[in-house]
Amino acid sequence: MTPEQIHACKTSWAKVEPIADTAASLFYNNLFAADPTLKPLFKGNMGEQGKKLMEMIGAAVRMLDRLDELVPVVEAMGKRHLAYGVEDAHYDTVGSALIETLQTGLGDSFTDDVKEAWIVAYGILASTMIAAAHKEVSA
Repeated sequence: MTPEQIHACKTSWAKVEPIADTAASLFYNNLFAADPTLKPLFKGNMGEQGKKLMEMIGAAVRMLDRLDELVPVVEAMGKRHLAYGVEDAHYDTVGSALIETLQTGLGDSFTDDVKEAWIVAYGILASTMIAAAHKEVSA
């Protein structure tokens, strides 16, 4: 990621944080609309799940300029998600739901540059999680 892309993710996320509960709800609505078969993967209180999601994204965004620290955390998440039944193809659906959520939540602030920054950031995170899950399976 370029420094500009990292900055774009950080500044746009700062605008999402005040509406985190709404953003989480919107994200899951977008996700389940895109693929209703994902709903059974989420057990428990969706409000709590949404809070965890927003915290996780916030932590990842804060660490985008410290990938050496972020990668091990994301790899561990990828291994955990494997145990939850997450498949490689699900990451594309999640990425699309995230972009749609950010576009809705940020409105005019969601410029082409911000969108591209988020696509790159999510691509790094998703590919890291997928690679870690594959290592887990082959171990």
